[in-house]
Amino acid sequence: MTLRPRRSVLAALGAGAFLAASGSPATAVARPRRSSAALDWYDTTAETVAAAGAPAQITNSRTWAISWLAAARAARRVPPGAAQDAALASAVHHALVALAPSRTEQLDAALSRSLQTVPDGPAKDGAVAAGQRQARLVLASREGDGLDPASVNAPFPVPQPAPGLWQPTPPAYAPAAQYGNRLAEPFVLDRADRFRLGPPPALDSARYRADLAEVRAYGSLDSTRRTAYRTETATFWYGSSLTLYTEPLRVALARSAKSTAQRAELAALFHIALVDTQIATSDAKYAYVSWRPVTAIRTGAIDPDPAWTPLHTTPAHPDHPSGHNTYSGAAETVLSALVGPRTAPFELTSPTAPGVTRTYTSWHRLTAENVDARVLSGIHTRSADEAGVTLGTDVARHVLRHAGPLFDEETVATGIRRYRDAGGLAAQVRRRELITEAAAPWTPS
Repeated sequence: MTLRPRRSVLAALGAGAFLAASGSPATAVARPRRSSAALDWYDTTAETVAAAGAPAQITNSRTWAISWLAAARAARRVPPGAAQDAALASAVHHALVALAPSRTEQLDAALSRSLQTVPDGPAKDGAVAAGQRQARLVLASREGDGLDPASVNAPFPVPQPAPGLWQPTPPAYAPAAQYGNRLAEPFVLDRADRFRLGPPPALDSARYRADLAEVRAYGSLDSTRRTAYRTETATFWYGSSLTLYTEPLRVALARSAKSTAQRAELAALFHIALVDTQIATSDAKYAYVSWRPVTAIRTGAIDPDPAWTPLHTTPAHPDHPSGHNTYSGAAETVLSALVGPRTAPFELTSPTAPGVTRTYTSWHRLTAENVDARVLSGIHTRSADEAGVTLGTDVARHVLRHAGPLFDEETVATGIRRYRDAGGLAAQVRRRELITEAAAPWTPS
């Protein structure tokens, strides 16, 4: 699949854009990794999430987004240089202590090390205070946003079995996950269905038959058509998207020559876009409630095979669109728009493929492999994967165009958020109802 060009995104950022305004080159220049406040606190955030993260990926994306939005806001409010470093460190520290209190000792030690490199005086004191203030404001603005694990996994009643409709999948036949994402409060989107795509291919369509045949042939546990390299691709990309994209974003930050504030903005925009993308993904998944390939192949009308088993275990939520690929589409869009579509070679490893190292020179290559990987794993159709890329791209472009108010203290401090004005409070009430009692019988959206 060929993604649409990013020229319109860059144009839309315009004079008011806080990161692209400095004129990122089309191709990032490889630079040696160096110590900096941005990289040090990026690594500290990654370590904190790994050690004390939530079981829900979107909750951990929220931790990144809050911490780095606070950092970007604080760094923009002090002079460039050491003061920005102190403001960033203070903001990320304060936010992470609130979101991962079990890591307070480690975070305090990291802050102490950071501040030792900043000369004492009023500038340092003001920067630390700015970081604390912005962290408090952003944390307050996101309170009760529905991105805690209990809200994320609000109960979803399984529909009665019918052709095309999702059913719990083997081997665990677990309840549906992430239904509550669609009721959560986005950072930038005014509503979760803003970019909802059309339905998956009809069960009697040629595209559906082709999709199913491809998964059946290449995604089965005992496939004779999937090469060793393709099996490696499926296994490499099987794990958490948040985990797999932590290193590519770090590469972009490490190779950037921009200021501390601008690098914080890159990290913030990346994770803000990914939170909103995951909300939009669940909206579409639970609007269509499309069955997974394993259910279609085992019980559908096209050459049913009750023994067919995918290479990898199918996640417990509907097929359309692919969440891995909405993530990839959004990540590629942000990185391409803000640091350029290509970069010098960088290596990437995966916790689900120990001992495997792959080398990349473009963000799009990550997306292309993800599209193939979910088919090769036997857990998505290609239509679901390609729809995911489109949805993630659309959401990320919207975030890049409209995230400006998030960096405005007045907007957050006074609690003026378009989402709540447009029905977010009603969604919060509904979310609480879903957490405390089973939802009403499912009907299509």
